[in-house]
Amino acid sequence: MDLTVTDLAVARGGVTVLEGVHFTLSPGRALVLRGPNGIGKTTLLRTVAGLQPPVAGQISAGAEAIAYAAHADGLKATLTVRENLAFWAAVYGVQDVQAAIARMNLSDLADRQAANLSAGQKRRLGLARLLVTGRPVWVLDEPTVSLDIASVALFADVVRGHLAAGGAALIATHIDLGLAEADVLELGPFRARAKTEDPRGFDAAFGGDFA
Repeated sequence: MDLTVTDLAVARGGVTVLEGVHFTLSPGRALVLRGPNGIGKTTLLRTVAGLQPPVAGQISAGAEAIAYAAHADGLKATLTVRENLAFWAAVYGVQDVQAAIARMNLSDLADRQAANLSAGQKRRLGLARLLVTGRPVWVLDEPTVSLDIASVALFADVVRGHLAAGGAALIATHIDLGLAEADVLELGPFRARAKTEDPRGFDAAFGGDFA
């Protein structure tokens, strides 16, 4: 299934930050969003994931096709690694979590409570949730935060496996994941045009000038 975005405009805090965004993301491909901090990468990803409505435009893939991973890991602190994944697997109708545990190098931590994990371990567990969703399109917002070099390479391999299986990934990241299957979309050209005020100011609202 292609993810197609057409003439999309998105807003943060009621202010449009990006407009006219368009791209098609096909199975087996990744698209990396680039742009300075504050340009609207997170806002765009949240809109594509169905977490907020667009100002304008269309998104072809339904929310049921998308798995979203944000900055927060979304873990239950009192549950173990295995129990956290089992919870999410049940939400998505998946039975086996062992493959996800092994794939993200969490086997030795499977029975440890999430509260007792390091920041990097929590991040790996949060990303392991992607593997139990069964959803074809991964929407990822800075997925490598808190990961060391080895874990970044591990996650890049997980993404490659997802793409090789016919999945797709839309990623905002400043890290080069070394994905040969990835294209880059610079968001600078889609920055919303600044709205200019009427030079006549307040008086224009009343149809004329005051003496």
